[in-house]
Amino acid sequence: MGNFYGYNRVSTKEQNLDRGNATIDEYCKRNQIKLEKIFSDKQTGRNFDRPRYIVLKEDVLRQGDTLIISELDRLGRNKKAIINELLYFKENGIRVLVLDLPTTLLDVSNMTDELAKLMIETINNMVIEIYASFAQAEIEKKDRRRKEGIEAMKLRGDWDKYGRPRKMSLEEFKKEYDKVLKKEIKPFQLIKKLNLKQQTYYRYIKELSKNEIIEEATEV
Repeated sequence: MGNFYGYNRVSTKEQNLDRGNATIDEYCKRNQIKLEKIFSDKQTGRNFDRPRYIVLKEDVLRQGDTLIISELDRLGRNKKAIINELLYFKENGIRVLVLDLPTTLLDVSNMTDELAKLMIETINNMVIEIYASFAQAEIEKKDRRRKEGIEAMKLRGDWDKYGRPRKMSLEEFKKEYDKVLKKEIKPFQLIKKLNLKQQTYYRYIKELSKNEIIEEATEV
């Protein structure tokens, strides 16, 4: 018998890994399974980059090992990706236990009744197909809500609350921008000095104009 490993992922840094890890730990203790380690990633679902998962999959898991996950969507971004991951593990002799899918917890490897074994495997595959479809639908719904939220923020002028962190605060930009207003430097010189994109430079100016009346120096 091989080793047992867990994998857990949350989609944002604000979410906590503890619940998923605890679910895996509790299952192993209840079933007297020696768990070697839980590999975890905190990564947004948008790019689905999972460095710890890659290490687990490519460098740690070997034939005869078992991978334990709490939910099916930990394996992939959509139905096709999930199925491909499951096929990879099956082809490499690695068993996958999905704790919210009871059919995956049944060990058919030692069953002597081939018909019963085939029935269980068929049911298991059907359940996985259904749950993978549900997982993809849920991911697509979250993506749709995210995009709708971004559009709403853009319409309200609150895009910076969602977008990348500012290079500097509005107050810091104003101090530098005052030099342009005083004709001490040219706008293009300030853009270069602050390492800003031209559109970012004008966005700062637009935000300043909302808060106070300023003389716009827009000639680059």
